[in-house]
Order: sequence, then structure tokens, then C-alpha cells
Amino acid sequence: MSNEAVVRYDATQLTDFADRLLRAAGLADDAAACVARTLVDGDLLGHDTHGLALLAGYVKELESGGMRKSGDPIVISDKPAAVLWDGQRLPGPWLVHQGIDLLLPRARQLGSATLVIRRSHHIACLAAYMLRALDEGMLLLLACSDPNTASVAPFGGTQAVFTPNPLALGFPLDEGSGVMVDISASITTNGMSNRKRAAKERFNHDWLIDAQGRPGNDPQLLFDDPPGTLLPVGGLDHGHKGYGMALLVDALTGGLAGHGRADPPEGWGATVYLTLHDLDAFGGKDAFLRQMTHIANACRTNRPVDATRPVRLPGQAGLDRRARQAALGVGLHPGIAPALTPLGERLGVPFPVPLVSPSR
Repeated sequence: MSNEAVVRYDATQLTDFADRLLRAAGLADDAAACVARTLVDGDLLGHDTHGLALLAGYVKELESGGMRKSGDPIVISDKPAAVLWDGQRLPGPWLVHQGIDLLLPRARQLGSATLVIRRSHHIACLAAYMLRALDEGMLLLLACSDPNTASVAPFGGTQAVFTPNPLALGFPLDEGSGVMVDISASITTNGMSNRKRAAKERFNHDWLIDAQGRPGNDPQLLFDDPPGTLLPVGGLDHGHKGYGMALLVDALTGGLAGHGRADPPEGWGATVYLTLHDLDAFGGKDAFLRQMTHIANACRTNRPVDATRPVRLPGQAGLDRRARQAALGVGLHPGIAPALTPLGERLGVPFPVPLVSPSR
């Protein structure tokens, strides 16, 4: 977006639009409000492949029956610090926020609490949930995989086994901010690959391999017959690192859930792992903040390779962008409004009017 004119929209109006659109598609009121907030949080933080860019797909899933419109998760197992849900293909953002609500009092009582959700629908931007960790003064670990599809080969292989398998971590810092890590086991994501393919763009580097294992930068490789795959983090030289991370995420999600890639696919979805740690249950919150603020300061004051690009903490740019866009308006990716405007017209929900004329 940095090289194109940015059209800005009021975040509250975008949230209201998404909320009304999801309700018009049949989603229950409380879930629609939750999903709308989560998607707009993704755009506020700058994760624009996992914000409102997902909304049209979610509406399509609601209308086709791929995403359930109402109901509650089924409790498969419930121990004080370990819970397993069947999400019944309910909206992922709603399930994750419901899960955090469930875990908060348990983590405060027990020190740590974990929830695994099988058969969730897609959960959108993982970084958006890290805001809850900062607000609650907790350490949150969140991971997800989609056992219904595959686009990442194991290191040294040519056939897809994994999805990008994102892993996120959030915790507070002493000055009221925090760290929000949101990374994937693959070099890039399916969402970015789909966007670049639609725009007939290539990646700047060879982040994929074709079905014979030859490296390339064209996202079309994922759609060839036979298909290519995304490379794991580390690429052709050190992809064992991303491979290991992908295995970790699948163990935490599908392994602990007892439901995953060994089962018949059901469509776009997710298996989810989340754990909350109460900082006071271990060395104490003050001690945690002292240690992590010390490390944060050592990172931020580190002599940079490029003096114009100082070292930042994970999530720092997103939090700064969120505050700025909440005040000045959300700069959406150029493809989002054209995709959502006709959908809104069909369902009787007009897309918001821009705040100002396009600006850099």
C-alpha cells in the first residue's frame, strides 16, 4: 500500500458494515459483532490479508452452510486447566474470544489454562487476539492449523502436508505497551499468495517450489497440476526450522485435539490451541515486567544495520499503526472496497464512504 494512494475509512463505520453484513448473511448477533471487530482489528494492525479481505469469504461460507450461523461449541473434555471443544464449524473469531473468556478466570486461579478447539472455522488474524493479552496483563500463546487443506511441504519434500501453521505470542511490557509476535511456519501465507496471483504479481524472492522441487517466485505454482508448495521458514537452505515449527503447531492443534489431518476434510476451517499464563503465578508480574522490559530496551537500543531503520519489537509497528488509524482512519488495501461494495449492495448494507480524498 505504500506505493499507492490510500483511501481511509472510519474504523467504527467499517466495523458496523461488517457486523450488519454478517447479520444479513444469517450470523447470530453476538457472533457477528465479535467477528466484525476482529476483522477490523486485523486491518487496524496492518494485517490486511487477514482483516476485511476475509469478509466476502466468510459471507460465502455462511450462505453455503460451510460456516455455522448459531449455536455453541460442544465440550468434549473439561478439566480445570485443560479443555477441549468441538467448535461445530462456528465462526473462528467468536470461538477464540469465547475461549479466552473461559480461560481467564481459570488461569488466574490455576496459573495456566489451555483450550484446544477442533472443527473451528477460520480464525482470522492471530495478532488481533494478542490485544487481549496486553489488556489483561497475561501471557497468551495461540496457534492454529487447517487440517482440511495443505500448501507447505516438509523440508526436503515436494508434496504439501501442512498449512502455514501460524503461531502467536503476546505479553505486556512495563510502559503499558507489549509484545505481539505473529509468525508462520512458511515463508509467506496462502492469503498473500492468492492476492499476488489475482494481481498477476510475483514475490521478490523464490518462496515456492514447483512439484519437481525447483524454486520459483510465481504464486501460480500453487495452482498448477500437479501443484507446487510454499517453502517453510528457512527456505531451501534452512527449511528444517520452519518444518519443525509446523510439526510443533500440528502437535499442539490436531494432535492434542485428536482431530486433524488423519480425518476426512470438511472445508475451510481451523484447529486451534490457546494457553493463558498468569504472570503472578510464577515469578510475579513485576519480576516478569522487569526481565522483559530489560530485554525490550536492549533490543530497541541495539545499534541498527541501517540507521534509518531502528530495531523494533514484534508488534510495535502494528500497535503504532492501530493508534494512528483509529484516529485518522483505516487505510484499506485497494482491492477490499471493490470486492465488498457489490456484496453489500446485494445484502442491503452500503459500504462506508471514505473519510477524505485519497492521500499518501
